[in-house]
Amino acid sequence: MSIFARPHYTSEITSFIDQMKEQKPTLEAEQRAGRALLWDKHLDRGLLEEYSEAKVPQQPYVYQTRVK
Repeated sequence: MSIFARPHYTSEITSFIDQMKEQKPTLEAEQRAGRALLWDKHLDRGLLEEYSEAKVPQQPYVYQTRVK
């Protein structure tokens, strides 16, 4: 046995997550489905380009009224 060999260590959090996955095997699939609802979206590049062209430039100090 090497002097550098250490026993396998798992943190409390890792063991908790492993235990949770054993208790609920569908957990990862549910997480992926939840992520797909909010984040995994296909964006229409044409619409994004139109939105950026339609932006109105903001004046330097937003609270100042326009001087005519």
